[in-house]
Amino acid sequence: MLGEPCPYPAVATLEAMPQLKPGEILEVISDCPQSINNIPLDARNHGYKVLDIQQDGPTIRYLIQR
Repeated sequence: MLGEPCPYPAVATLEAMPQLKPGEILEVISDCPQSINNIPLDARNHGYKVLDIQQDGPTIRYLIQR
Protein backbone atom coordinates (compact mmCIF):
# COMPACT_ATOMS: atom_id res chain seq x y z
CA MET A 1 0.00 0.00 0.00
CA LEU A 2 3.01 2.27 -0.32
CA GLY A 3 2.16 5.47 -2.13
CA GLU A 4 -1.59 5.01 -1.72
CA PRO A 5 -3.41 7.97 -0.17
CA CYS A 6 -5.71 7.57 2.81
CA PRO A 7 -8.29 6.19 3.27
CA TYR A 8 -7.39 3.55 0.65
CA PRO A 9 -5.03 1.51 2.88
CA ALA A 10 -7.68 1.21 5.60
CA VAL A 11 -10.44 0.36 3.10
CA ALA A 12 -8.29 -2.24 1.34
CA THR A 13 -7.36 -3.78 4.69
CA LEU A 14 -11.01 -4.20 5.66
CA GLU A 15 -11.78 -5.69 2.24
CA ALA A 16 -8.95 -8.22 2.58
CA MET A 17 -9.66 -9.39 6.13
CA PRO A 18 -12.81 -11.48 5.41
CA GLN A 19 -10.80 -13.48 2.85
CA LEU A 20 -8.57 -14.79 5.64
CA LYS A 21 -9.38 -17.82 7.72
CA PRO A 22 -9.89 -17.22 11.45
CA GLY A 23 -6.49 -16.90 13.13
CA GLU A 24 -4.65 -15.93 9.94
CA ILE A 25 -2.59 -12.73 9.93
CA LEU A 26 -2.53 -9.94 7.36
CA GLU A 27 0.56 -7.77 7.01
CA VAL A 28 -0.15 -4.24 5.82
CA ILE A 29 2.59 -1.77 4.94
CA SER A 30 1.62 1.85 4.40
CA ASP A 31 3.29 5.23 4.20
CA CYS A 32 0.07 7.19 4.66
CA PRO A 33 0.48 9.19 7.90
CA GLN A 34 -3.23 9.00 8.78
CA SER A 35 -3.20 5.20 8.59
CA ILE A 36 -1.60 5.06 12.06
CA ASN A 37 -5.03 6.07 13.39
CA ASN A 38 -7.37 4.62 10.77
CA ILE A 39 -6.14 1.06 10.26
CA PRO A 40 -5.94 -0.02 13.94
CA LEU A 41 -9.24 1.65 14.84
CA ASP A 42 -11.12 0.20 11.86
CA ALA A 43 -9.63 -3.26 12.43
CA ARG A 44 -10.63 -3.31 16.09
CA ASN A 45 -14.11 -1.94 15.31
CA HIS A 46 -14.62 -4.88 12.94
CA GLY A 47 -13.52 -7.44 15.53
CA TYR A 48 -9.97 -8.04 14.31
CA LYS A 49 -6.93 -8.11 16.57
CA VAL A 50 -4.04 -5.71 15.94
CA LEU A 51 -0.97 -7.73 16.90
CA ASP A 52 1.79 -5.26 16.10
CA ILE A 53 2.46 -1.79 14.71
CA GLN A 54 6.01 -0.79 13.76
CA GLN A 55 7.01 2.55 12.30
CA ASP A 56 10.29 3.09 10.48
CA GLY A 57 10.42 6.64 9.20
CA PRO A 58 7.35 7.22 7.04
CA THR A 59 6.65 3.49 6.64
CA ILE A 60 4.23 1.80 9.02
CA ARG A 61 3.83 -1.99 9.25
CA TYR A 62 0.71 -3.55 10.76
CA LEU A 63 0.02 -7.17 11.67
CA ILE A 64 -3.70 -7.82 11.97
CA GLN A 65 -5.26 -11.15 12.91
CA ARG A 66 -8.66 -12.27 11.79
